[in-house]
Amino acid sequence: LKHACRRPFLSLGPRNSPAAGMAASKLVMSTACGDITLALRPDCAPITCDYIVSAVKKGLYDGKTFYRSDFVIQCGLHGSVVDPPGNLPKNETKTGTFLSNKPGTCAIAHWDVPDCGNTEFFINLQENQHLDDVYGGYCVFAEVADQASFDTVGKIAQEVKTKGKVAILKVEAA
Repeated sequence: LKHACRRPFLSLGPRNSPAAGMAASKLVMSTACGDITLALRPDCAPITCDYIVSAVKKGLYDGKTFYRSDFVIQCGLHGSVVDPPGNLPKNETKTGTFLSNKPGTCAIAHWDVPDCGNTEFFINLQENQHLDDVYGGYCVFAEVADQASFDTVGKIAQEVKTKGKVAILKVEAA
């Protein structure tokens, strides 16, 4: 697995992490196609990581779907009757350690206004460096953690293309 940092990847232990108070270092998404482990990157986006972990702990992603597959697979509350817990207060694309939108990175989706991201996020399937700057940039906050997770991402991409969506059974912060 190649890390997508433009600078060398720093393995941050809990004592050295800029968001040392954050209660989780990864997310485990159980889907109808298998599990995806996402390594959170609080060195890149501490506010975003805290926001997503909070949404996970509230169970907001449980029972939702991956519903988009083109150059990304995307999930969130889209199409559900659940409202997001407000927008993120800040787009952190250029404030922490910069992480580019490369394959396997996870970024917050937003409209064409940079500071309106919420629970919608996507996993990049290809090089999407244009997303680093367009509309203020799409903030990367996590990375697919291992090859088994990459394999599941690929399965989800194919299933969404053929069937329209893939169920997210449960998401846990660990």
